[in-house]
Amino acid sequence: MEKETLEVGMHLVLDGRSSDPEIIGDVDRIRKFLDEFPKYMGMTKVTPPYVFRYQGATSEESGISGIVIIAESHISVHTFPARRYVSVDIFSCKPFDVDEAVQGLVEYFRLVEFRRQVFDRGVEYPRDLFSSIPLVLEERLEMLGKMAHT
Repeated sequence: MEKETLEVGMHLVLDGRSSDPEIIGDVDRIRKFLDEFPKYMGMTKVTPPYVFRYQGATSEESGISGIVIIAESHISVHTFPARRYVSVDIFSCKPFDVDEAVQGLVEYFRLVEFRRQVFDRGVEYPRDLFSSIPLVLEERLEMLGKMAHT
């Protein structure tokens, strides 16, 4: 019996501080980023970017949010120019070059510091229930082992 699996995707979460609040405070520049970055990453844009400015009670709470839907999933950006803060999520059902993505983000948003996290996304279980039982049991035993050590 051949095991059917879904390809594991990736989710890059990057939080950073920009040296240029004008870039992260410009709706048109955020839209341009979301319009061009999928192609830069070899991804397929399926909708135009949706970008809007949010006016909070204070300038520190105000910012810009945007998202572009890609065939692989989505890319989103949230900025708070008064705090020089930028957050970017790249969620793809297919693997991508994280270092290339980070370099592009650092350059575009002129990041002077950042933190990145990468998560594997997706499932690798067989599609039929009988074949998945040993995998689920193995995973549950591993979780119990970790709980016993905490």
